[in-house]
Amino acid sequence: MTNSSGPKRKLAILITGCSPGGIGAALAITLHEAGHHVYATARDPAKLKPLAEAGITTLSLDIASAASIAAAVSSVSASKAGAAGLDILVNNAAASYSMPVVDISLDEARKLFDTNVWGQIAVTQAFLPLLLQRTSSYPDITTSRAWGLGGLFGGQQQQHRQPMIVNHTSVGSVMPMPFQSVYNASKAALAMLTQTLRMEVAPFGVRVVELKTGGVKTNIIPNNNVHKGPSPSGAGHLPVGSIYAPARTVVEHALSQEGLADRGITPEQWAREVADLLLSGNPPQVIWKGESAALSWAATLLPSSLFEGFLKKITRLDEVETIIGDSRQQG
Repeated sequence: MTNSSGPKRKLAILITGCSPGGIGAALAITLHEAGHHVYATARDPAKLKPLAEAGITTLSLDIASAASIAAAVSSVSASKAGAAGLDILVNNAAASYSMPVVDISLDEARKLFDTNVWGQIAVTQAFLPLLLQRTSSYPDITTSRAWGLGGLFGGQQQQHRQPMIVNHTSVGSVMPMPFQSVYNASKAALAMLTQTLRMEVAPFGVRVVELKTGGVKTNIIPNNNVHKGPSPSGAGHLPVGSIYAPARTVVEHALSQEGLADRGITPEQWAREVADLLLSGNPPQVIWKGESAALSWAATLLPSSLFEGFLKKITRLDEVETIIGDSRQQG
């Protein structure tokens, strides 16, 4: 975010969900190495030690805790870099949950939405004053020629260097992936909130960007509910009495997503590509990065039924259909 004719300005950037092995940590390192002041946060600050050793400012931040969010805001406000406001807020922290719709634990689903939806809004609301503080601090203005509706068919447009809210959704927000309904629904909800927020804060000089990420080799699958084991609400595996019992072995293997854990680009590659766009003079409203991100974008232009066979195959739902069909005929 620099004027091409002026010196590069050091930005204050806060990123949630920076535990090792995730894309939040990779993005924090990339932006730090680009010369910006990064606040890397996570629920457990002990996990952020490698980032702290790299010279990155680390903070404890549980996005599901109002007290934790308030403490983080106070820490940033009191810091030398944050005293003048915040340039970029990256809402990256998220949780995962795998289960067929008919077997969803409502308690676990509510917890997921508390993190993936309401936690994002709570963090945004809390840090918005620091972002607004920066809207009066951007002296550099770029002028570009744009083409399209509303003056986009020609003429000069002035674009201020704006502070940004960056919400991390997922390609899952537009893909009906079997057994991932709660996670994908939470990301779809955040995507709609993001699109609406973009219009609502535009009058205040704040830009909003959505990250629709595809396959990246991170720790989100090893940390999902299946790999953590059964919870008190029975959310770890198919419950007793599930209608999928005849295909339990196949379904639970699909819930584990083991076949997807090693697929995707590296977090470092993803972070480089995303950082380049975020730091550009005019980042896109939606950034599609990661394995199959382009395919997911293309899928949004076509009837969903065209991709159902592909989705069933990669989640083994096609095998489940065969097993359940045979079981019902025998029964």
